[in-house]
Amino acid sequence: MSGPVRALAPPPAAVHRARPARGPLPAGTGILLRLALRRDRLLIPVWTVAISGVLASMPNSLAAVYGTAAERANMAATATATSSLRAVYGPVFSDSTGGLAAWRAGLYAAAFAAVMSLIVVVRHTREEEETGRQELLSSACVARGAPLTAALLAALAGNTAIAVLVTAGLSGQGYGGALALGLAVGCTGMFFAAAAAVAAQLTESARLAKGLTAAALGAAFVLRAAGDSARPDGSSPLTWISPLGWAEQVRSYADERWWALLLPLAGALLLTALAYRLTGRRDLTMSFLPSRPGPATGAIRSAGALALRLQRGALVGWGAGFLVLGAVFGWIAGSASDLVGGSRQAREVFQRMGGQSGLTDAFLAAMVGLLGMAAALYGVASVLRLHGEETSQRAEPLLAARLGRLRWAAGHLALAYGGAALIMVLGGAGLALGHGHDMPAVLGACLGQLPAIWALTSVAVLLYGALPRTAPAAWAVAGVCLALGWVGPALDLPRAVMDVSPFSHLAKLPGGAMEWPPAVILTAVATALTVAGLAGLRRRDLVMT
Repeated sequence: MSGPVRALAPPPAAVHRARPARGPLPAGTGILLRLALRRDRLLIPVWTVAISGVLASMPNSLAAVYGTAAERANMAATATATSSLRAVYGPVFSDSTGGLAAWRAGLYAAAFAAVMSLIVVVRHTREEEETGRQELLSSACVARGAPLTAALLAALAGNTAIAVLVTAGLSGQGYGGALALGLAVGCTGMFFAAAAAVAAQLTESARLAKGLTAAALGAAFVLRAAGDSARPDGSSPLTWISPLGWAEQVRSYADERWWALLLPLAGALLLTALAYRLTGRRDLTMSFLPSRPGPATGAIRSAGALALRLQRGALVGWGAGFLVLGAVFGWIAGSASDLVGGSRQAREVFQRMGGQSGLTDAFLAAMVGLLGMAAALYGVASVLRLHGEETSQRAEPLLAARLGRLRWAAGHLALAYGGAALIMVLGGAGLALGHGHDMPAVLGACLGQLPAIWALTSVAVLLYGALPRTAPAAWAVAGVCLALGWVGPALDLPRAVMDVSPFSHLAKLPGGAMEWPPAVILTAVATALTVAGLAGLRRRDLVMT
């Protein structure tokens, strides 16, 4: 009986290649790690280069703005004395160029490393179980803990690369401070990688696991901001219980506290041990926090309603975040003039970033631009939900019925384009309420970002529709535009380089005059790319993996 079965169903090649474990790692870890690194061969390099590149560019941009020691000391004293600035960037521990670079971008580099880590770990654990691929792999010679080990090692590779590149990029400002900052960023990333590993055991879907870890990251940011706002020296208990606050406590370029690195390392080890214990106590695809079953009779009767049901959580989260972020930006807008102090170069940079009609309006315009670039990330993520539905084979049963591909895609695209407009309105409302500025002017400025947001969103539509296997490259396009908008004005990059980003063509509002031709052209480009992407979707086969 067994002979014919083996003859009809020969085991896959992976079964022969996976050998029982002869070392400390579970069986199959090596193969799964190589698979994870191959699948993330674009994601991890883009994130590591972007994070380390922004940090490495900070000393030059700060030196261009605050050229003398007196200007740097004045700016550091102002930032330390302003509670709203401490809440956003943390306290200043050193007025050296390296110390100011760590203050200005270190916290956000650690947060971005955490986001990269949670994406990598959830992608190779819970998402693999959700799509059924893990069940296929587990039928071979793969130990139960191998997928979790491979995911954590992939995250470790990314965070190690960040630490090395940050150290190399900032070593000119002092090797000790650069090494401390690189290790702080990398250790924070590993802490949230371990937190994502625990979340992947607790929740039943990759979306919930990412949301739970992202909520923990947001709570860490709020705790740190509250603590730093209360005390100028970072000694608040709220700062000490925040994982993002631990990175700050390393105090790069200010008599480094090397022992503070033990806090994220110990936390990561404890969470990793908890994740291994949980994964050994549950069945494959099961979770400790199972989702509630839906109603016996379905109430969703259209593709648009289904898209709203799938994406409403993300839309609510982004909207709430933009409202709070806008209020924070509006709150610190009044401190903009204090931040630049008497530095003429700083005023010129802020003018280039924001407009010509006053420093406060220029600061508000710069914040509106940042909100617009973040909203473009929402648009890309919303479009790529189509790609996820298709590759997970949830779209196939829908499209096998009378539902056409364009109607199916239209619901998600309406949320991508319309949702971006909604969160920009919420961000503008928060900005105006926080600052007490003219509400119509700020809302108009936020809506003026929509042509550029839609242009980047339409690039994702084109890639997904015409070249679905390259759809994740839309993140790289959005990342390049984000990096140009973040550091380009401060570095005074050539106009030809800045023009790569659609945001560089928009009017600087509020404070400037509306320029309709660029907005009309960008909207036309977005429309053309969207039509081309939908045409490609109609003509091609569905992607199953």
